[in-house]
Amino acid sequence: MFLRSPPEHKMRLPGAAEALPGRAEPIPTSSTHAVLGTQIKPPFPAHLQQIIVGMGCFWGAERLFWQLEGVYTTAVGYCAGVTPNPTYEEVCSGLTGHNEVVLVVFDPAMLTLDELLRVFWESHDPTQGMRQGNDLGTQYRSGIYVSDQTQQAQAEASRTRFAEALHTAGKGPITTEIDQAPEFYYAEDYHQQYLHKNPGGYCGLAGTGVCMR
Repeated sequence: MFLRSPPEHKMRLPGAAEALPGRAEPIPTSSTHAVLGTQIKPPFPAHLQQIIVGMGCFWGAERLFWQLEGVYTTAVGYCAGVTPNPTYEEVCSGLTGHNEVVLVVFDPAMLTLDELLRVFWESHDPTQGMRQGNDLGTQYRSGIYVSDQTQQAQAEASRTRFAEALHTAGKGPITTEIDQAPEFYYAEDYHQQYLHKNPGGYCGLAGTGVCMR
């Protein structure tokens, strides 16, 4: 089977002048996690931490994290782009700059950030740039969007360790972006906990087979 190459603009981040205008109001979505029964929007209990990750199509990535003990809630959405309050169709156009991401809210007393990051690194291929497997486009890039400088330092240290493991295994360099969390726009209701609502739905998650050191 031959893959058709996407338009060139889908493989690079758009500038502000070419990005879609979006809208002032958030798009409608759910407020309760369909699996965990918790709220997917803040405020969250004060003892919890949160981080946002992008690792390809957000359906499978969200399921991966809601199954971890210590995760309070998850939600899928869009961030790290230009267009305010984008729709899924707009993100897929390649003209918003946003990444498909998962918000993970967790209890650090039950699930450490280092363990969460290990799951992140081992569960996708962070060397592929603007793609994951057959999913091509800027919205499928690997990313970690942190809540504070402590998280950023831990994320960067984990990237260094995993890069060494990848190099030893003969893999390419990591392309994952790590930055302070920008505004998180919740995706439409039907995307939230999609693989719970659609058990036979698409999941493109595939790791490299390399383990975190």
